[in-house]
Amino acid sequence: MNGRPEQFSAEPNELLVERLRDGLGLTGTKVGCDTGQCGTCVVQLDGRSVKSCLILTASAAGSRVTTIEGVTERGGELTGLQEALRQEHGTQCGFCTPGMVMALGELVENTADREAPTEPEIREWLTGNLCRCTGYHSVVRGVQRACSAARAELPEEITEGAAVVASAGSAASASAAASGKEV
Repeated sequence: MNGRPEQFSAEPNELLVERLRDGLGLTGTKVGCDTGQCGTCVVQLDGRSVKSCLILTASAAGSRVTTIEGVTERGGELTGLQEALRQEHGTQCGFCTPGMVMALGELVENTADREAPTEPEIREWLTGNLCRCTGYHSVVRGVQRACSAARAELPEEITEGAAVVASAGSAASASAAASGKEV
């Protein structure tokens, strides 16, 4: 649990969200709908974002579980994604924020070595996370900022290949545009 071993027994029908909040006091994971629709309960289970209201505690035995309390940088610093969301005003009331950070953290990690995801890709990733305040525009901008920052931190040999592909694509687009073809 958040990088520390935890040992406990659970009832067969206990949901992971119940264990996190009631059993371990990790209240950053929220309970919104209890049906897997809203995304406020998202945590990472072995590096994949899951809705903890749909996972039995017993089925998570032996897995690495990370909650919002486990993503903060050493010294209490915000992660790149959290800071980008803050800068872009993507956190408004904050109820959905922990679930979004947990879900979007996986997206940012998966795209660090390639071009930032497009707005439609980010919005598709957000499909299972409901927010009533932001309209998602500021969240999308925050993810784009976080992905750009994560990419900037990669060693040059990793990003060079992507730059060559990107510039080759740009040349192809310019060539097609000059010939009157649609790209």
